[in-house]
Amino acid sequence: MPNSSSISEFLLLALADTQQLQLLHFWLLLGIYLAALLGNGLISTAVACDHRLHTPMYFFLLNLALLDLGCISTTLPKAMANALWHTRHISYAGCDAQVFLFVFLLSAEYSILTIMSYDRYIAICKPLHYGTLLGSRACATMAAAAWSTGVLNSLLHTANTFSLPLCQGNAVDQFFCEIPQILKLSCSKSYLREVGVIVISALVFFGCFAFILFSYVQIFRAVLRMPSEQGRHKAFSTCLPHLAVVSLFLSTVVFAYLKPFSISSPSLDLVVSFLYSVVPPTLNPIIYSMRNKEIKHALSKVLQYALFQLQ
Repeated sequence: MPNSSSISEFLLLALADTQQLQLLHFWLLLGIYLAALLGNGLISTAVACDHRLHTPMYFFLLNLALLDLGCISTTLPKAMANALWHTRHISYAGCDAQVFLFVFLLSAEYSILTIMSYDRYIAICKPLHYGTLLGSRACATMAAAAWSTGVLNSLLHTANTFSLPLCQGNAVDQFFCEIPQILKLSCSKSYLREVGVIVISALVFFGCFAFILFSYVQIFRAVLRMPSEQGRHKAFSTCLPHLAVVSLFLSTVVFAYLKPFSISSPSLDLVVSFLYSVVPPTLNPIIYSMRNKEIKHALSKVLQYALFQLQ
């Protein structure tokens, strides 16, 4: 049996058996990747360039777009390269880096989504204190805390996972390096230390979920007490995109990691991992810009400027 010290590379799951299907998957992934880059890139540019969007809500949206860009860029480029060259290889260091970056970005994104629920709670339930509680320094501190939490969480998971002895070969049943799939390669009972870290992360995860849930219970109570129908509509319109993004993120992640073992299979694991690692970063810009007039106006200005430069 090979151990972790003798493993120099891992074998990722092939998306298809034939080279023709691999090429088809390459073009499909390329289209999705370019759509995610374009959407999140436009959102980031619009928020950065339009001074009317220099508010806490859009500052956190900028952070979310940057994290989405990083998240999808961690997994898809290597999968596209393997599909294009009809190979499965990823180096040990590359797999290590992929796990670290993916866990870091996913953790930071969840923290940002939690902070965004607090932003909506203050804006709707305590509007008179909004400027005080969410000043520029407070927003920068919360964003830095979210990114730092992601780094710390990722360091713990990556260090624990790759310090385990691997005795079950080097074939990863996933299109990118993922902690549960690496743990399947570990020696018997050697994964228990990482399970302890996962339990701590799960407690933090459910703590953030409870905070988001509490925030939205208070928000909906405040909105339903508003006498003006126009005020209720405006409040709901600012909350619904965030609620949709949170629901998409949580539903895909929870199903990926908490689905019953009885229904687990390589093909289902592949589909579920694609849903939580690729779909949210691609759809988030669409969700946020669909009903947001300020974002639409800023995006139109960015596109007009880009077209003017091309002429």
